[in-house]
Amino acid sequence: MVTPSNSRSLTPVFQFICVLNAVFFIIYGFQSLCSQMMIEEFKRFGLSDLQRKVTGTLQILGSIGLLTGFIYTVIGLFAAAGLTAMMFVALIVRIRIKDSVLQALPSILFLLINGWLAFVFYKLF
Repeated sequence: MVTPSNSRSLTPVFQFICVLNAVFFIIYGFQSLCSQMMIEEFKRFGLSDLQRKVTGTLQILGSIGLLTGFIYTVIGLFAAAGLTAMMFVALIVRIRIKDSVLQALPSILFLLINGWLAFVFYKLF
């Protein structure tokens, strides 16, 4: 059974970073689905149109899950863990196509941020 979390356990810093992270992933998700620039990036990554659409959809769902985690901790945990895994795969893709560290930096930062969010949600679970 999924039980509501104790929102008082979520510090203002955690809440701010979680909301900001969710906003970024909502934006990235819609860009992945609609932006010509992102369509070209996914081609550069060697990924298919279906992979781009799945990625965008999962980013949007992950964002919703992070915000839902304020009420149901387990959903926030799975959302943050899923986004962490997604950013790990993104980093592997960046390494595989020989992007610079600067180009890979967003995936590294979001990997760390979502890993931390998952850890905090796990402690609250």
